[in-house]
Amino acid sequence: MGGASVAEIDQHNILRSTHMAMARALAKLGNHDHILVDGTPIKDGSIGVHTAIVGGDDQSYSIACASIVAKVVRDYLMARLARSHPGYGWERNAGYGTRMHLHGLQTEGVSPHHRRSFAPVQHRLNQGA
Repeated sequence: MGGASVAEIDQHNILRSTHMAMARALAKLGNHDHILVDGTPIKDGSIGVHTAIVGGDDQSYSIACASIVAKVVRDYLMARLARSHPGYGWERNAGYGTRMHLHGLQTEGVSPHHRRSFAPVQHRLNQGA
């Protein structure tokens, strides 16, 4: 598994941070000749030789399985985060800007786990959170 921090996402953007997370996960796997990527080609060379498949989880069993594992891990991490930072609905919205999450920003303020580059977070910070 690989991940990217809130600070990295804010600094590099979500796409670049996703590529960084992929590179970290691949480094943990060790040697590999070729990988499949769900989406468009990664041009920075960070993950090596790969085939990019747009809509890959519909076309590749391997990508579909990796997608399921990634979502299960994400949901587990978000549920754990929700226990230590209640009020945002992370256990149900996985961090997406749902009505409940936006309400949490207004009532609870901005947590250390919020991306400062997310427009509603910027708006809340400008209000003096």
